[in-house]
Amino acid sequence: MSDLRLVIFDVDGTLVDSQAEIMAAMALAFQSERLILPERKVVLSIVGLSLAEAFQTLCPDVDDGRRARMVEAYKAAFMSLRTQNQEMGPLFPGALEALDVLRAQDHTLLAVATGKSRRGLDKVLERHGLKGMFHSEQVADHHPSKPNPSMILTALTETGVVPQKAVMLGDTTFDMDMARAAGIKKIGVTWGYHPAASLQPDAMIDDFAALAGAVDQLIGF
Repeated sequence: MSDLRLVIFDVDGTLVDSQAEIMAAMALAFQSERLILPERKVVLSIVGLSLAEAFQTLCPDVDDGRRARMVEAYKAAFMSLRTQNQEMGPLFPGALEALDVLRAQDHTLLAVATGKSRRGLDKVLERHGLKGMFHSEQVADHHPSKPNPSMILTALTETGVVPQKAVMLGDTTFDMDMARAAGIKKIGVTWGYHPAASLQPDAMIDDFAALAGAVDQLIGF
């Protein structure tokens, strides 16, 4: 198994531009408790965290009971948007092509590490025809929130890949810190929800076409 390598993908802000539905669901969650929704850049700054941690960050002065209700309101808002057949967030340009290039390599395995729930990830994979694409799928239901390295460590265990042959692709400092804590390489993207200058990755890409080359550079062929 030592000849295998693993590329781990964040979802929101990295593979999928989900800011429209995130903002819509957040608006409904804050409205449910008659609270003022923070501005867009503040809301998007928490993308990647599990919902409990996200609401604790966005409204630290609100009591635990109200925050718990907001988490449930957010989840319900997502279900409502789906029921109304609202369009899911699109894949970022070039994402599918980059996934196909890596998947075609016999020595490369793919994984997901996301703050989404299992149900949320399943919807994304189904919507974009990505079911079966990933050898390991790590979601918020079964792990502490990023940047805890639990998701990456589990993906490594499931795939049998050593840390030196693994890399994380993400758009937030949570992704980069998670990768650092797990002892693997990290690639940042410039199109996500955290300022690119804040990421401090081992490599930065401006376009998905550059991903395969960055992976080769960091963890070998």
